Amino acid sequence: MNTVLDTVVIGGGAMGSAAAWALSRRGRQVTLVEQFGPGHKIGASHGATRNLNPGYHRPEYVAMLAEGLALWDELEQESGKQLLARTGIVNHGPGGDLRRVSDALTAAGIRAEFLDPAEAHERWRGIRFDQQVLHMPDGGQLNPEAALPAFQRLASARGAEIRHHTKLVDFEVFDDGVRLTLESAAGTEVVTAAQAVVTAGGWTEKLLEMASGRVSGKDGAAIRIPRLRVTQEQPAHFRVADAGAVWPGFNHYPGPDYRGWYSPVYGMQTPGEGIKAGWHGVGPVVDPDHRDFRPEPTQLAALQDYARQWLPGVDPDDLEAISCTYTTTPDEDFILDRMGPVVIGAGFSGHGFKFTPVVGRILADLATGTRPAPSIFRASR
Repeated sequence: MNTVLDTVVIGGGAMGSAAAWALSRRGRQVTLVEQFGPGHKIGASHGATRNLNPGYHRPEYVAMLAEGLALWDELEQESGKQLLARTGIVNHGPGGDLRRVSDALTAAGIRAEFLDPAEAHERWRGIRFDQQVLHMPDGGQLNPEAALPAFQRLASARGAEIRHHTKLVDFEVFDDGVRLTLESAAGTEVVTAAQAVVTAGGWTEKLLEMASGRVSGKDGAAIRIPRLRVTQEQPAHFRVADAGAVWPGFNHYPGPDYRGWYSPVYGMQTPGEGIKAGWHGVGPVVDPDHRDFRPEPTQLAALQDYARQWLPGVDPDDLEAISCTYTTTPDEDFILDRMGPVVIGAGFSGHGFKFTPVVGRILADLATGTRPAPSIFRASR
């Protein structure tokens, strides 16, 4: 059977779900296919908390932050679900360009204030501060476990078709559309569509390689994007030892003088699970289809040492390691672009979730030809 569709979104994680929502709001026919089931833990969009960290100074990201804060509010109102806990975000340490961040956010109408370490510790005694502290009250924690179903439910209510347990096994690209072969419990189906939106996370390169060499046109060129690096990241939830401590989201930037760190550290409170803390983008490279989900012991031990020194409000010896993937571009900027009938959203590099509804809007713009993405996100950069 050959089914003819308008737009197929390949990958039902955060960005694909947001793209389906944004396209359905424009009255477009959209079919979302996801190889796994709802709420799976194999990719990057599971778990109950992600920081909405406003700590950016580049204008493209600051503009997306301002839009994203409004869109998250809109999504909460439309879905009737709380998706953002506004605990504020505290960034500290000698790195992070915090003065530039403060100036950029203030100019955009996003609140930011500097505190001295003693005042910060008085407010948030579960964290140790020793240098500049930037408090951003508009930040907080987003809930992927609530957000993804909300995007999909609202898209479905506007006519989108959501297909879980549906795997793409062949991908052909032509001048005027795509042909996709899908496998599910119902069997094999060939789908022809005007366009495909690829939001497949760690599987993006595999899917595009499937289409490589099969792109028609004068030059027969394959779809090329910046190289993606897929890593298995291993943050942990630490048990709260100080029941009276108040916890904002936090990011600690060590700067050049710190030793023994793998990267900056991010963290937040996950209700019922403890204080989540983790290194940023330094886990082992993996094939997303062949992961062991086990923590890298040296990095986990270093994270415990970090907690002993910098998180007095937790028990560093009572923890539960968790696992997710990062799909990272060389410059850590996203890929948001269109090549022929293929729209690509990829490489969110461990800092993309806060922008999810904005990314959905941008992907919908690309799919409908409304406007291009900012140039920093082009595949040809």
